[in-house]
Amino acid sequence: MASFDVPEKVVVHPLVLLSAVDHFSRVSKSNKRVVGVLLGKRTGNQVDILNSYAVPFEEDKKNPKIWFFDHNYHENMFSMFKKVNAREKVIGWYSTGPKIRQADIEINEVIRRYTSQPIFCIIDVNPKDDLEIPTQAYVAVPDISDTKTQQNFVHVPSEIGALEAEEVGVEHLLRDIRDTTVSTLSDHVNQKIASLKGLKKRMDTMADYLKKVAAGKLPLNHQIIYNLQDIFNLCPNLQVKELVSALKVNTNDNMLVIYIASLIRSIIALHNLINNKLKNEALEKAKRLKDEKKDLAKDKKDEAEKQPESKAEKDAEGKDAAASK
Repeated sequence: MASFDVPEKVVVHPLVLLSAVDHFSRVSKSNKRVVGVLLGKRTGNQVDILNSYAVPFEEDKKNPKIWFFDHNYHENMFSMFKKVNAREKVIGWYSTGPKIRQADIEINEVIRRYTSQPIFCIIDVNPKDDLEIPTQAYVAVPDISDTKTQQNFVHVPSEIGALEAEEVGVEHLLRDIRDTTVSTLSDHVNQKIASLKGLKKRMDTMADYLKKVAAGKLPLNHQIIYNLQDIFNLCPNLQVKELVSALKVNTNDNMLVIYIASLIRSIIALHNLINNKLKNEALEKAKRLKDEKKDLAKDKKDEAEKQPESKAEKDAEGKDAAASK
């Protein structure tokens, strides 16, 4: 494989993303990035990143030329992974970035000892844009000038892909770790909002492309135009009366269900409030009766203690009277 043989596409599988996020959450402090090795295979012009593992890594924030990559740990880990799955080879390394740094070319040269053309993948564990994929893939290619030859990173298109078994496993995993404080309805609404934002962004991209083609800034690509036409042909005609009427009926039915649900929720809340009030009144009454019984018992006890004292006083007075006679 020639050193300048750049792949056309890099496919990142879900296990790699989960492993990188777990690595970052366990190791990273403040804005420190983490680094690991990528495993996978290359088929033609496509690279599939199937697995990964963390590698101890340190770097000086003040001096980017000072860094440490534990390649001994990497070699031991790869030997163990190879025993489990010999088809997965070292194909590159990852960093949580979120951008390329000065020492990355040197780190890439270390990884080159284990694979002829390593893939450098930046995995953003805290993406700011939920509509974009959190991965950026690069390969280093030689840049030959008159004085010297140096390596520069070239961007490679990347996407998130998964096998059927991976999709099932990730779905069950995300279902187990789903935030229980977020209601199903709220989660559903947030997903709809994200989908609509993504649709709007892609519609804006298509509109911008068509405007540039119409203005002569971009050449006409018939394949793209055909694809856009197929997309628009799938869109329903919203001006049909039957469709508009059906949409209104469906909307009214949904609003009626929401209204009834709100009424039921209000009635249940009022019912619970009344029950709580009655329960509190019963508890207060029981407490008051208990206090009254305690006071009555105390009064009886005090009276019983006073009676022997008064009798003793009368006996003493009788003895004094007899003695005086």
